[in-house]
Amino acid sequence: QVQLAESGGGLVPPGGSLRLSCAASGSIFSINAMGWYRQAPGKQRELVATISSGSNTNYADSVKGRFTISRDNAKNTTYLQMNSLKAEDTAVYYCNADLWRRLIGLSRVRSVYWGQGTQVTVSS
Repeated sequence: QVQLAESGGGLVPPGGSLRLSCAASGSIFSINAMGWYRQAPGKQRELVATISSGSNTNYADSVKGRFTISRDNAKNTTYLQMNSLKAEDTAVYYCNADLWRRLIGLSRVRSVYWGQGTQVTVSS
């Protein structure tokens, strides 16, 4: 099986910074894209940022210039550096991985996995 473990959430005042981490572990053959999504109370889950296996990045307009996504392929980990945080960034942040999971022998299957979420609260 595969697990995604997020860390780094917390309470931060407006204008502050946080760094989220998401480590994938288990029967992983390779990871394609990884990403971060968020869901605020009463709202739908929305894309924050994604990064491809070749480190091409994509950001929601609301976070461009403030957030930076990166990945360490050797550690199967993605990071989200969040700067100049605003109250409207408050949400549960989820990481996501599109990956190939090892099966028996040389078999593999492509699947998408989600982390359990980490709370980010921006408040004074």
